[in-house]
Amino acid sequence: MRKKVTKAIFPVAGLGTRFLPATKSVPKEIMTLVDRPLIQYAIDEARAAGIKEFIFVTSRGKSALEDYFDHAPTLEQELRRKGKDALLETLKSTNMDSGDIAYIRQHKALGLGHAVWCARRLIHNEPFAVILPDDVIAAEKPCLQQMVEAYEEVGGNMVAAMEVPQERISSYGVLDVAEDMGSMVKVKGMVEKPEAEKAPSNLAVIGRYILSSEIFRNLNKMKSGAGGEVQLTDAIAQQIGDEDNGVYGYRFRGQRFDCGSKAGFLQATVAFGLARDDLRDDLDAYLQEMMSSRKAAE
Repeated sequence: MRKKVTKAIFPVAGLGTRFLPATKSVPKEIMTLVDRPLIQYAIDEARAAGIKEFIFVTSRGKSALEDYFDHAPTLEQELRRKGKDALLETLKSTNMDSGDIAYIRQHKALGLGHAVWCARRLIHNEPFAVILPDDVIAAEKPCLQQMVEAYEEVGGNMVAAMEVPQERISSYGVLDVAEDMGSMVKVKGMVEKPEAEKAPSNLAVIGRYILSSEIFRNLNKMKSGAGGEVQLTDAIAQQIGDEDNGVYGYRFRGQRFDCGSKAGFLQATVAFGLARDDLRDDLDAYLQEMMSSRKAAE
């Protein structure tokens, strides 16, 4: 019987330099998208997929991230005293029970593959998920939940994938497809950040993974890839052809926002704001007014 995916690694050791000066004192992962930090969206998605153990790979200066998931007795008591039950319930969703969460330090910025490798002793011999909080995915059924359901059918290693324009392909890990089965593809190759004209497809890897623990054998070699970093894509590619741990790409249903970029973060803010019943009317009216003013000015 195939083991269930109950552990997830969240690589959050990056410095967030694209968001300076804000990230000088605030970890990028707790920057607010509408009224929830980026990391909360990732945690909620993981919980919906059945994840029970949450492993954060952090670095120096991330104490605010750790504090975010701690209980806040004084604040909870004040909300309870004022009868603000809805806010109290919202606050509870940010709490983590003792033992559910672990923090591992990545002392050197050696890449995503190295960050995942840092958590190897907490994974043991189990399949696990990797979630990159920068990639926020709006979906009716959360992306990782879609992937877990597909993984239960095929096993192996699975990466979330989406089609991207040719001019942007060099920013991604790209799949070389052996067999296209619709929502799922069987992978015969993976290339990290290829030149556009040399890319094997326009199917790019997005920040959601379900991986076999066998991946750590490849990461143990610590081979440098694109950008001189230890690339997770390279370690996954070495599993291609393994009968028991092959590699699949999963075309998720949903819209992905790259919140690692300022433009992507702003786009996500507008999209998630318009999806909220309590914000939609005011925000839509403002956007309509702004567009009318721009057209008039032209």
